[in-house]
Amino acid sequence: MTSKTTVVIVTHNRATSLARTLLELSKLRPVPPIVVVDNASTDDTANVVDAARSVIPALTTITRSSNEGAAARNYGVSAASTPYIAFCDDDSWWDRDALPLAEKVLDEHPAVALLAARTLVGPEARNDPLNDLLARSPLGTRPGAPGPSVLGFLACASVVRRSAFENVGGFSYVLEFVGEEALLALDLAAQGWELCYVEDVVAYHHPSPVRANASRRRNREIRNDTLTVVMRRPVPTVASALISLMFAAVRTPSAAPALFDTIRKLPAAVAHRRVVPTHLERRLEELERGRP
Repeated sequence: MTSKTTVVIVTHNRATSLARTLLELSKLRPVPPIVVVDNASTDDTANVVDAARSVIPALTTITRSSNEGAAARNYGVSAASTPYIAFCDDDSWWDRDALPLAEKVLDEHPAVALLAARTLVGPEARNDPLNDLLARSPLGTRPGAPGPSVLGFLACASVVRRSAFENVGGFSYVLEFVGEEALLALDLAAQGWELCYVEDVVAYHHPSPVRANASRRRNREIRNDTLTVVMRRPVPTVASALISLMFAAVRTPSAAPALFDTIRKLPAAVAHRRVVPTHLERRLEELERGRP
């Protein structure tokens, strides 16, 4: 058997977690090609990858000279030759049957660009809260689709059609990391692609203890949500988002870094502004009305 899917992993200074991820991926049958994009790690990452080559024949490493965040996945996709790409973080991996099932679904549904998988968290395999939100998507399930239509997903639990991903330019270099999925989802949908949640495709996530503190991560999430609005939504929505962020920074000093970082990134965001089509904006508004 030959895999139609390449697994792309981006990593930075998480050698221990990466070793576990590569071990779990080596148990898949067939073992897929794997591309590890090393975002300028200074720990034992290179040795971990070298050691894994004995059990993963098609293992490629791309080493970057600086940490380019989530957008470094784009280099891994460019290095792949398979029609499908399964993303992993350095602390996540795919279930034994996930990739063959994803390939079958994508083969049978040529209008679908991305599958959002069901994510099980930690040793207890807890249901990630996002699973239920995706399963109950207000967008519903289109006739003949493999699952509910979605405009959100976890990157570490997604399988994409490589041609569609590359056509829209992949993950944004403006956003760097945290919440980068939303912009990619909009860009795929704007080109007419479907994105679906397929609960039978399963990914495991064992969050690494090596991560940014909660406050910094939350500010980055706020920044990137706002920048995504700036890059793709109509002017009134952009104005509302920026005003809301300014008021939040005044009310809650801990949100001030998110505002300052957003202002710093605004020129780049405006340079990449491409407003979504009207029909997609209506779907976004439908989603927003459906949020609890």
